[in-house]
Amino acid sequence: MTPPDKSPLFATTLARGLEVINAFRAGRPSMNLPELAAATHMTKSAVQRFAYTLETLGYLRKDPQSKRYQLTPRALALGFGFLQTDSLIDRATPYLHQLNQQCHESCNLSEPDGHDMIFVARFASHNQVMIPMPLGLSLAMYCTASGRAYLSQLAPGQALALLKAMPRPAHTANTLTDLGALAAAVEVAGKDGYALTDSEYFAGDISLGAAIVDASGMPLGAINISVPASRWRVEDARKALAPPLMETARAISSAGLSQRAGGFR
Repeated sequence: MTPPDKSPLFATTLARGLEVINAFRAGRPSMNLPELAAATHMTKSAVQRFAYTLETLGYLRKDPQSKRYQLTPRALALGFGFLQTDSLIDRATPYLHQLNQQCHESCNLSEPDGHDMIFVARFASHNQVMIPMPLGLSLAMYCTASGRAYLSQLAPGQALALLKAMPRPAHTANTLTDLGALAAAVEVAGKDGYALTDSEYFAGDISLGAAIVDASGMPLGAINISVPASRWRVEDARKALAPPLMETARAISSAGLSQRAGGFR
């Protein structure tokens, strides 16, 4: 079978231009041409052409003194279209807002992207938080409550195959990386109806996640509540937050079924 990127339909130039945009991250908000070339594994001449084109289109700006490039606000438009048109965000938002008003803690909606879960909707805590979690943040499935909740609703073989394929570094002393232990945690999440992680990605962060499913039971994404260990104990969080979290996930899933049924009438 021909790899997708070898197909005659694959636009290599477009793909490489997107690589340049995606090279800018929190650790590298601005780059010169040699740094861009290193980050994208392109030649300096190739990355210069893409950077010039993106600057001309308004997605990059170059400092005239330092010659360093950075993204412009126009780059937000690339993701904003998704936020405006994604049906799951539209459906989940009122329920997520209600959950946030009920528990007063950070409530998020995530959708899968490869081996990661990406925050696509968020209602921040009413209390002080120590970890910023912006929209678009990508976190690994294996060590997050949303990711394990999502994996728990896949066929066991599919979930295990994903876990095997993804890198599993230890982000903290608490991070589960062993394949057997992770498979067991995903299985428990499937039985309980939610997943819980304690300081596995960020130290001091307790998170509970529950999957959103479609009519066939396949997961579309997950919602989670994130709380700090400075204010919560794990068992208190489990007792107080798991029931409303699961109820909200079921409501969002059921709303999708209702919308689908309404569309056929």
